[in-house]
Amino acid sequence: MRGSCPRCGKPTLFDGAVTFAPACRACGLDIAAFNVGDGPAAFLIFAVGGLVTALAIWLELAVSPPWWLHVLLWLPLVTALTLGGLRVAKAWLLQAEYRREAREAVSRDAP
Repeated sequence: MRGSCPRCGKPTLFDGAVTFAPACRACGLDIAAFNVGDGPAAFLIFAVGGLVTALAIWLELAVSPPWWLHVLLWLPLVTALTLGGLRVAKAWLLQAEYRREAREAVSRDAP
């Protein structure tokens, strides 16, 4: 959640809520060189969606609240879980790439 740089450990990994900084402001690590992609977002959509759907069905069957209560409960929960989880997942994946020295594949056949 702190968004620590994998090289120096300073909390400089993110520029915004879930947007990576182009480079670490403390040690200069080129964060833009890493390719995290959309994998964390797709995973979180399925995980958070499944969890919230199960909870909403349970609540509907147990209590049968009005529809607006579902909106008041689940919309903020989905937003918080997705943004918080996306930040953690993106940071974890970037740090895993850094530890394993993962880089873009380069074709030897290219001119």
